[in-house]
Formats: sequence, structure tokens, C-alpha cells
Amino acid sequence: MDAQRTDTLPDTLTSNGYRLDTSPDRLGRLQPVPVAERDDLDALRARFRRDGYLFLPGFFDPETVLEFRRHYFAQLAPSGLIQPGSDPRQGVAASSDSLDRGALRRILFDELVPGAEYEALCRHPKLVSFYEWFLGTPELHLHRRKIIRHVGPGESGIGTATQAHYDLVYLREGTDGVISSWIPLGDCPIERGPLIYLEGSHRRVLAQEAAGTLKRPAASMTADLPALAEEYDARWLVTGLDAGDLLVHGAHIIHASLDNHDPDGVFRLSTDIRYQSAGEPIDQRWQNDWFEGDGL
Repeated sequence: MDAQRTDTLPDTLTSNGYRLDTSPDRLGRLQPVPVAERDDLDALRARFRRDGYLFLPGFFDPETVLEFRRHYFAQLAPSGLIQPGSDPRQGVAASSDSLDRGALRRILFDELVPGAEYEALCRHPKLVSFYEWFLGTPELHLHRRKIIRHVGPGESGIGTATQAHYDLVYLREGTDGVISSWIPLGDCPIERGPLIYLEGSHRRVLAQEAAGTLKRPAASMTADLPALAEEYDARWLVTGLDAGDLLVHGAHIIHASLDNHDPDGVFRLSTDIRYQSAGEPIDQRWQNDWFEGDGL
């Protein structure tokens, strides 16, 4: 087992400043797809229906994502985001006092998000081939609204980590067969704040969606992850991730992220992108590049 996925979960985990209950009935381990199932389409689809997610360790060559990590932080270095003179690939945060937020927004939304390097990563041949195989169609659609996030160490409070939600609330004008990829762009041990899933929540969400009893506005459910686990009587599933790992989830499973408590001051960098069959309804609101304040 690698250094990021140890057998022991931390005693203290927080998200948006809320401390998670780490008792065995409220916290568990995110389970990887066994090697024996990786090439078994029926088994993989059955696991996806059962769990609502797939955890695929080592999906990419680590150098693929690490090179993009270097590119991302090198582009943003002039904004004062990372420590001066440091290796951009490391992504070590500078003091927030040195940050030029206007320059950061300009570089991120005008250069990085619409850039060829990011597009190439999101359309990596291995990822495209996987979705063609998994969805059973060569006619894929990648939503143009692709989100990339860096989360600094020590950031906490409401709005810093991803709050609990399921993706369909933001994509109601398209198919519920849209599938999200969450890609850690660099190692993401638990203390760096990875994505986490509420175990089995997709089954309850599916039932409530069918009954029409869930709220319709496009909004997160809550930042209070401990309370949500109590409401659902479920565990938050967590694990550390390595550069090259891939998380795949459906539109109904509830997920969130942890706060970044990295002791070495390293940014968590990740991207979430969405594929679907091109033959199914497409949410047209997601067909523009992501920009700050786009309202989605």
C-alpha cells in the first residue's frame, strides 16, 4: 500500500470548519475497484450502480497530472500564489499578503481554463476511451464548463471546502446519466482535503427525486457534514489519493471535500469534469467555459 492510503484514518477531520464524527458508523474507507474488475464491464457497471462511484487508482500516468500541476502553478506564480523561487510542481503556498487576486482571476479564467493544456488533460485519450467503453458509445460529449480548484492550507470556514451536494441539482436541464470525473492534480493525502462521498446516499436521492420531494434550486445541501451523516444514518467515505488516481461518480451521490490541513503548506489542486452520451439531453448552461460568478 502506498504512502497516501494508509490503514489509519486521522483522528480529526474537518470540512468548512465542521469536525466530522470519526466513529466507525460515521466514517469509513473509500474502496478502490479491485484489479480483477478493472477490465470487466459488467462488474464495473454493477459496482457503479451499487456504490454510486468508482475509485480507480493509477488510472493516469502520474507524470501526466504532475506536468499539468507544474503548468498551472507556473502560470499563476506572477500573482503571488506560490512561494517565490519554489518549484511550481510542488505548489507550496505563499503568504496570502502577497497575493494579487485580480491577477489570479485574470490568469485563471482568461488563460488557464480556456487553455490548450487544460483541454488536452480533460480529453486525455485514456479517459475518452474509458468513457466510450463504460457508456457504450463512441459519441461522447464533454461539458465545456470544466472546474479547476486550488485549496490552500489552513483555509477553513464556510465556502472554502466543497459543501455537500449531488451533481444533478446543477444539471437538471440535461440527462441524469451525466458522469463526473474528479481528478487530483498531484498527490492528495487526507490532510490535503480530498473529495469524500456519503455512503449509499445515491439510493435515497434517487428515491426522493422520483417522488419529487427534494428541493429543486441549484444549491449545496449543507456545509454541516456531521449533521448530514446523522440525517442519512450513513458514513462519509474518505481516502488519500495519489497523482494518477481517478474518482468517477454519478449524478445522485452526495459528496463534499475536506479542509486542507497540509503541514507543509501545499495546495490541493483538482479538477472536476463531466462526460455523457452525446445522444442524451445536454444542459446547455454548461456549454461555456467556467468563469467566476457564472451562477451555476
